[in-house]
Amino acid sequence: MAEIIQRDGTWTFDGETVRIVPGRAKGIHPLRQELGERAVPLRALAGIAFEPDRRGGRLRLRLRDGACPVLRAADGRLGDAADPYQLAVEKDRSGVAEYFAEEVRGALLIEQVPTGPVDGFLLPGPAVPVAGGGGDGTASFDGETIRLTWNWKAREAKSSGGPVALPVSEVTGVHWLPAIGLENGHLRFVRGGDRASAPAAEFDPYALDLWGLSKKEYTAVLVAAAVLIRLPDAAEARTGAQPVAKAAGARPAEIAPPPAEDHDALLRRLRELGELRQAGILTDEEFAAAKQAVLKRL
Repeated sequence: MAEIIQRDGTWTFDGETVRIVPGRAKGIHPLRQELGERAVPLRALAGIAFEPDRRGGRLRLRLRDGACPVLRAADGRLGDAADPYQLAVEKDRSGVAEYFAEEVRGALLIEQVPTGPVDGFLLPGPAVPVAGGGGDGTASFDGETIRLTWNWKAREAKSSGGPVALPVSEVTGVHWLPAIGLENGHLRFVRGGDRASAPAAEFDPYALDLWGLSKKEYTAVLVAAAVLIRLPDAAEARTGAQPVAKAAGARPAEIAPPPAEDHDALLRRLRELGELRQAGILTDEEFAAAKQAVLKRL
């Protein structure tokens, strides 16, 4: 068994599963603490990397696309500190981190685990009941009903109607976006139609308006993931507003493109892809393919 114990958390590998326990010390991102322990089966992994630096380095698990509902709900928008599949490594434990990565890499090679996308989730969603959010309110989900409650900062258009109870059976999509710079984020639940026609999150009774004033707001993505995994056709569910249909003759892992996105969001995605390549998470080939997919939507 390979094991690495750090202030940031503990990872163990028994040849079949990477078990991740987040640290509980001050400074550990609240999203990771709220999500708790994760057991990642070997078949959900696309790779692992240890990236050394002057302070020690970072272990990164790369999961197969579609394997984790949290990553699907986050859609590439989690920073290093919030990512449950990264571990900050102290300088005197670099050798252990390299050994750990080699053990996982060797098992992936021996088992011939494919690196491509999967047809359905291979990890469970966050345990329910789950709650999260911030900004103008809080979202909670018990496995059947989504509840949105407002605080004193909510617009009257939302607060005047009181708390919202929304059965998951009425939801066709869920979309989480963190606050970026001066732009607010949101957690939006869609009931049919296209989310582009919905009002701004600050006026939408089925959305939280997230302001980015606290890391705690990131816990809203856990609610999104818990709902996402329970949507109809959850194995193919996306975080967009519309159910995904398979194209005729497409492979099971292929999905129809999402609705058109705004220019700035696509440019942000290009920057994120560049950062992932520089960090070694994406190979040059993976980066080129992802870049072309984004450019086609510009």
